[in-house]
Amino acid sequence: MSDSLVIIPTYNEKENIEKIIRKVFSLDKDFHLLIVEDNSPDGTARIVKGLMKEFPKQLFIEERKGKLGLGTAYIHGFRWALKKGYDFIFEMDADFSHNPDDLIRLYNACAKDGADLSIGSRYIKGVNVVNWPMGRVLMSYYASAYVRIITGMSVRDTTAGFKCYTRKVLETIDLNKIKFTGYAFQIEMKFTAWKLGFSIKEVDIIFTDRTEGTSKMNKSIFKEAIFGVIDLRLRSLFKKIKKAV
Repeated sequence: MSDSLVIIPTYNEKENIEKIIRKVFSLDKDFHLLIVEDNSPDGTARIVKGLMKEFPKQLFIEERKGKLGLGTAYIHGFRWALKKGYDFIFEMDADFSHNPDDLIRLYNACAKDGADLSIGSRYIKGVNVVNWPMGRVLMSYYASAYVRIITGMSVRDTTAGFKCYTRKVLETIDLNKIKFTGYAFQIEMKFTAWKLGFSIKEVDIIFTDRTEGTSKMNKSIFKEAIFGVIDLRLRSLFKKIKKAV
């Protein structure tokens, strides 16, 4: 059995899902894949189930009744991964904005270099983003700067969604208390891990915007992040978090 599970939430990803699955399974390291599927009307689940016949011991699917939010999809996947005994649990998008080749680098940052959480970061050396309009680049870059100022975290890419958690991190975080379900979920998970004293390492990546399928990003997601960060900071001031040992 692999020690590593990659969680990919999906909603209407029929253009990308088979290609991303085959790419992950072509890597030199053995990864397992869990697709958390939110009842896509385009037949994404049907494609995954067809591939499960080819990869019965590597590919898994959890189907939900509707589009319930990115955060709840990942938390569903985290609980599944912990129950099944994986030691390294990854978040990755289905649309190739995250390069599957970088999974190995994220894994090594934890398994070999000792990080508790590794992050695929767009902002270690300037801005490593391809195919985004300038307005979105600036919004994302300054959103991360804003989060650093409010929270005190030193993480450069605070909104990144390409990550590797060690089992210990997800066992220590009280997943029942994670509040946000959209863009702010990524910030909340990093902030919580940081407050618990876990070591975080950023791995330099190039983020490439999707070329197929439809983006799920919208203004309400950014709004949740902007106001959610303030809420995170205020809540942290009024509660004590026991640090990991």
